[in-house]
Amino acid sequence: MTAREYDLIVIGGGPVGENVADRATQGGLSVVVVESELVGGECSYWACIPSKAMLRAGAAVRAAQRVKGAAEAVTGDVDVARTLVRRDELVHNWDDTSQVEWLQGAGIDLVRGHGRLTGEREVTVTGADGGETELVARHAVVVSTGSAALLPDIPGLRGVAPWTSREATGVHDVPASLAVLGGGTVGTEMATLYASFGSTVTVIARSGLLRGVEPFAGEAVEKALTEAGTTVKTGVEVERVSRDDAGDVVLALSDGSEVRAAEVLVATGRVPRTEDLGLEAVGLEPGSWLDVDDTLRVRGVDWLYAVGDVNHRALLTHQGKYQGRAAGDVIAARAKAADVDDAPWGRHVATADHTAVPQVIFTDPEVAAVGHTEKSAREAGLRIRVIDYDLYWIAGASEVADDYQGRARAIVDEERRVLVGATFVGQDVGEMLHAATIAIVGEVPIERLWHAVPSYPTISE
Repeated sequence: MTAREYDLIVIGGGPVGENVADRATQGGLSVVVVESELVGGECSYWACIPSKAMLRAGAAVRAAQRVKGAAEAVTGDVDVARTLVRRDELVHNWDDTSQVEWLQGAGIDLVRGHGRLTGEREVTVTGADGGETELVARHAVVVSTGSAALLPDIPGLRGVAPWTSREATGVHDVPASLAVLGGGTVGTEMATLYASFGSTVTVIARSGLLRGVEPFAGEAVEKALTEAGTTVKTGVEVERVSRDDAGDVVLALSDGSEVRAAEVLVATGRVPRTEDLGLEAVGLEPGSWLDVDDTLRVRGVDWLYAVGDVNHRALLTHQGKYQGRAAGDVIAARAKAADVDDAPWGRHVATADHTAVPQVIFTDPEVAAVGHTEKSAREAGLRIRVIDYDLYWIAGASEVADDYQGRARAIVDEERRVLVGATFVGQDVGEMLHAATIAIVGEVPIERLWHAVPSYPTISE
């Protein structure tokens, strides 16, 4: 079999791999993408797009209910069937034709199948029919295979066919009740979603909700979930899982109590999709996260790059796409022996991964955060000032909702006089986050930020 040669092979055709391929192609390289499922990846079909599409209906209904005049016009709950139809439309009924056409239009080749590293710059792709395609890269191979849901080692869990985020966002028959294991982003968003669908929801979160952000954010989300009828159990663990004769899942907890639900969603973390990638062929450990430098090159293998979730730097689609742009550009530069701009904040590095990662959690209330929390800033040894503000006192908040509930926190580095962190909690706060991200990345002095006058009356004030 004659191998097909390209300058760059990208294993994984999600949004991260697409960005790598696009930038490298624009840099003059020949590129092939290897994809075993759907071009567009997890975000397009099972994560960001479907989950936010499904959450939007409930958010819109609740927003209307919080404004006199609009509240009287809202006479029903979320129409679950129409919400799922809209979800299906936005994921193109899990058809990637348009994504494939984009690749073709960008001049990027596609090979469908499961790709494995079989040697230096060599990838063997096994198609659905068992046929193999041999690929050789002249310059580099990129791994952008993402991550999968972690299934904890709880007796009986695997035997009850637990849901992961894929089943939760791909649902067609909404269960009457749902148990959610985990209090992170996926767990809290899906609890918010299924409560809006009318399911009886129980969240089991050993260490509380949203541990990675400011504590007041998790507290606000827990309060809202409880008010929406969700049961939140913290400080307990699941000891075993089974299904009873009626088909319900039974979760035995460490405090001696039980939770029963039609289905159980596991949202306790992620694992890298590197188990069957052939890493052993290049001296790396199968199933491991891939350690990279700031140019996204795998340490110890100068032709191999790892971009997106698989490098465990920031498990967010937008951050992976940012890494993809840097990686595509630096691979092209190195292939052409051009200058590499790898100083902090340079064109060929993912500096923001360390200090300015933005995230919006689409719960009710929304949580938006970027940069340091108070805890992480103090642990980093920064001399900080913490500024808290009740968003109720902002005039623009009363335009958004009657009796608006929300909070903002800014973390200021007192030595450099710049913003290093910001957290917002409240309705529609996700739209405020990018201004804080720009201030942090740009290291804009507080004295200059004073002159960035917000429009009135808006929450941004």
